[in-house]
Amino acid sequence: MAMRQNGNYVTRTNEGSSEAPKLRIEPLKSSGSIDYLDYVDVTPIIGREYPTAKIEDILSAPNSEQQLRDLAITICERGVGRGLLTEDAAVFFRAPQDNLTIEQQKHVTYMLGKLTGRPEGHGLHVHPLYNDPNNLPMADGTRDPNIYVINSEAMKKLYKTMKHPSRVPSEPRDPSLEWHSDSLFENCPSDFSFLRMQDTPSCGGDTLWFSGYELYDRISPSFRGYLETLTATCAQPVFKSACKAGGYDVTSPRGSPLNKNYEFAPSHPVVRTHPVTGWKSLFAGVGLHVSRINGVSSYEDTMIRDYIMRLLTRSHDCVARFHWTKQAVCIWSNPCTLHAATPDTHLVDGIRVGVRASGIGEVPYLDPASKGRREALGLAWN
Repeated sequence: MAMRQNGNYVTRTNEGSSEAPKLRIEPLKSSGSIDYLDYVDVTPIIGREYPTAKIEDILSAPNSEQQLRDLAITICERGVGRGLLTEDAAVFFRAPQDNLTIEQQKHVTYMLGKLTGRPEGHGLHVHPLYNDPNNLPMADGTRDPNIYVINSEAMKKLYKTMKHPSRVPSEPRDPSLEWHSDSLFENCPSDFSFLRMQDTPSCGGDTLWFSGYELYDRISPSFRGYLETLTATCAQPVFKSACKAGGYDVTSPRGSPLNKNYEFAPSHPVVRTHPVTGWKSLFAGVGLHVSRINGVSSYEDTMIRDYIMRLLTRSHDCVARFHWTKQAVCIWSNPCTLHAATPDTHLVDGIRVGVRASGIGEVPYLDPASKGRREALGLAWN
C-alpha cells in the first residue's frame, strides 16, 4: 500500500494479513475549509458553480494551501448530499476573475496537484507545439511555455496537418469527435486543468464535461470487468507532422521527465483508479486521443469504442454544460472526466479565446483494490 508523505508515495506491504486488499494510495478527504463559499450544484451528478467566489481571495487567505487542497479534493470528489449521488469533477467560477494574473493561474494549477500527491519532479505541462508560430501569444503579447492559448481560429492553423475521419462535406459535423481528456497522448497525462476564458462570441462555444466515474458505473459488472483487462493506444501523430511541416522541433520535456521527444503513443488503461478518491473511472476507452483498443480485432475495437460513445451520448444526465462568459473559470480533474468544446463558433461573429494551464500527474494505473464510486459509497440505483 502507498501512503502520501511530503508529496511522495511510500509503499507499505500487507503480507501475511487476512485483511481485504487495501488501496495503493489512501484517498484524501476535505477538511471543509472552503465550505464558506456559496455554490450551486450544476447537476446532481457532476459540476459545481461558485457564482461569486474570487480565486485571488483564496490565494490571499491565511490558510491558502489548506483551501487549495480542499478545492482539489472537492473537484475530484463531492461525496453524497441530500440523498443524491453528487460529484464535481469540474468546478466553475462564474464571477469574472479579471484580477487574477497568469502567474497566479499557474500557481493554483501547480498547487492543486502538489497538495494532493502529484509525483515529485512533475509540474505544469508544456504544449508539444509551443514552438509553432501559429501558437498565439497571450493578450499582453507575451508567451509562456506553461500556458496554452486556445483560439478557435488559430487552432485551425495549428492542427492543419491533423487527419480527420472522412465525411461527406454536405453532412453535419460529428460533435462526438470532440470528447477527450487532456494530454492523454503523454506517458503521464494531465491531472488538473485550469481554463480561463478571455474572449467569447455572442453565443455558442460552450464546453461539456462528462463523469468518467458514472460512465464506468453504468456499464454492466461483467462487461466493465472485461474492460478492466484492456489498455488503449492513445496516439496523436499530429504533433510530429506539424513539427515536420513547420520546420521546428517538438518541445521536450513536457511537465515530466517521462513526457519527452516524440513519444506520443502510450498505452493507458481503459479503466483507471483516481489517486485522490480511489474510485474507478472509465478513462481511455473513447475520445479524440484514443486510436485503438489494444489486443482485440479491428472489428472488436470499433464495437467497444462505439458502445462507450453511444453510452456517453445517450446519458445526458451525466453532463455538465458551461456557457462561458468573459473571465469565467473552470477547473477540472482529467482522470475522472472527458470534456468537449461545442464546435459552433463558426456560426456567429467573434472568436473564442482562453488561457489554459494543466498539471502533469502520474502514469495512469488500475488498482485491483479500487471500487466504482457507487459501490464505494454504498449507493444503489434509484
